[in-house]
Amino acid sequence: MLVKGRKVAGRGEAMAAHYAFGPLEDDAIIKHRLLTRTTTTRGEPPLKKLQKKFTSFTLEIEKDADNFSDCERLAKTFLQELTTFELPLLKSKAVIDSNLREKENFNELKDEINRKILQAQVDIEDLKKQLEESKIERQHKEECEAIRRLIAMQPPRSETQKVITELEKEIAMLEAENTAGSRTLELRKKQFALLLHVVDELQNTIEEEQRSLVEEMRIAIDEHKNGLEDASGCSEAMAVD
Repeated sequence: MLVKGRKVAGRGEAMAAHYAFGPLEDDAIIKHRLLTRTTTTRGEPPLKKLQKKFTSFTLEIEKDADNFSDCERLAKTFLQELTTFELPLLKSKAVIDSNLREKENFNELKDEINRKILQAQVDIEDLKKQLEESKIERQHKEECEAIRRLIAMQPPRSETQKVITELEKEIAMLEAENTAGSRTLELRKKQFALLLHVVDELQNTIEEEQRSLVEEMRIAIDEHKNGLEDASGCSEAMAVD
């Protein structure tokens, strides 16, 4: 029997079990005891009983006395004990075989679960991609619907074309008016330039006439002065005579 010790944990501490052997040593000891059946909870261990029966049988055979009946009795006893010892072994073998089959089934089930997990992961990735594509498609539909609403709010094409035609006519009229205005402005510029030239010529003519008049007046004044001087000279000469 294995000896186990326990430590009483205080409040808030985890219970920790202390074993005399490690887990691997425990498994080896249990496996050896099950195979040899040297441990039992009641009476003498089966293997020791079988060993005693076999020893008694071999000792009885080695005797030189006429003990055929005793040997036969001990042989039957040994065979019965061997059968008794073999039954638990057969049961253990059946349990082992069952456990091996269960292990194989478990491994197959585990592989199937792993395969399903991998397939589920692949399906999840596919669904994520489909979800993203659905989101993009929905966004496109919403954008198309918004554009459709904006288009529906606009007037019909015929009215728009009519407005465009009227605007084109107005633009053509404005361009014509602009061209006419440009021509008129250019003509006014030429007329104004001609007027300035005429005014300049007129001013020059007036200045020339003013200079001529001044010159004539100066000459007349000079002649008048000369006439007066001549008249004064004649008077003086006559007075001297």
